[in-house]
Amino acid sequence: MQVARVRARPVRARRVGPVLVLAALLAAAAVYVVPRGIEAQHILAIEDDPSAVASHLLDGNFDAALAQREIEAALAAKDPDLAQSFVDLSAQRQVALDPALIEQVNAAVADAGSARAVTESFALGLFTGEPNDMAGLAGTALGDLFVFGDIRDAVREVSRMASGQPVDEVVLGLSAIGLAITAGTYATLGAGAPARVGLSLAKAARKTGRLSADLTASISRMMRGVVDWGGLNKAIAGASIAQPQLAIRAARESVKVERAGGLMHLARDVGRVQSKAGTKAALDGLKIAGSPRQMARVAKLAEKEGSRTRAILKLVGGGALALTMFTFNTSLWLLGALFTLVAFVSSLKSATERGTQRFINYRKRRRLRRYEALTVRA
Repeated sequence: MQVARVRARPVRARRVGPVLVLAALLAAAAVYVVPRGIEAQHILAIEDDPSAVASHLLDGNFDAALAQREIEAALAAKDPDLAQSFVDLSAQRQVALDPALIEQVNAAVADAGSARAVTESFALGLFTGEPNDMAGLAGTALGDLFVFGDIRDAVREVSRMASGQPVDEVVLGLSAIGLAITAGTYATLGAGAPARVGLSLAKAARKTGRLSADLTASISRMMRGVVDWGGLNKAIAGASIAQPQLAIRAARESVKVERAGGLMHLARDVGRVQSKAGTKAALDGLKIAGSPRQMARVAKLAEKEGSRTRAILKLVGGGALALTMFTFNTSLWLLGALFTLVAFVSSLKSATERGTQRFINYRKRRRLRRYEALTVRA
């Protein structure tokens, strides 16, 4: 009796090599991406705290050499306030500085606080409305609180319009709103002072070119529906510094304070920065912030960091403020880490399946060869 030969064809296994190479490449990518994904997860957890975000960004980057460079640069630029801010930040982060350098900073700060320097700065702030320090802000705030500064700026802008020159509507609008809320500041015995100071600083930043373009655009948008430009121009044109009552009446009639909620929140945030970190920190924040929301984050940073705020803003820039882009970048790292891990596990699974299939096919071929050998013998 003849036994028919039946050759079972094993399932053809796909090659394992390419999958193993892909797994190796993904493993190498994971070594780079996963730690950054873990870091991104940590940043997302602290994104609502600008002080914690700034501290995280400074970790591993802030050292004695960097602090010394920044302090020397600040002293060369005659900015002892910024130099002192770096000294305070170094002390808080336990970074040792040269005692001689600290003495230079102390001497520069003492010189800036001398009676002569304070008097000059106060006078400059009072008559020009462009403060550079606390004394200058005191002069500016005093001028605006007694409506002298706001009327001066409003009359100047309207005069420019009458002569055909470009008019800065941001300065004009802030002056008008300042005039409108000044009476409220008196009525509340100073309760509105932070907003009043914030408006003065925002106006000063605009006049000196230290108000960011994006924040300028935001302020312009918020003024729509708040200021009646036609009525204001006509009313201010008939007023003068010697007639403050006319300018205040014109501002009250042309400015709808009840619609200026967004501007008042921004002004209060600027005032909070000034009260916690100083005038120059507030001006730095206005230069860096691109929106009222970012200015609010500067205020939160100043409330926690105080005198260290200027140094942090100088080093971190908008890193702790640009929440949307910052969150987007960190989310990309986190998603990249997850994708890499999933792809790596998937490639290992595929390699295991292919290897297992090849082993099964090998066992089948061995059994088939044994069966054929027994059949031939039979």
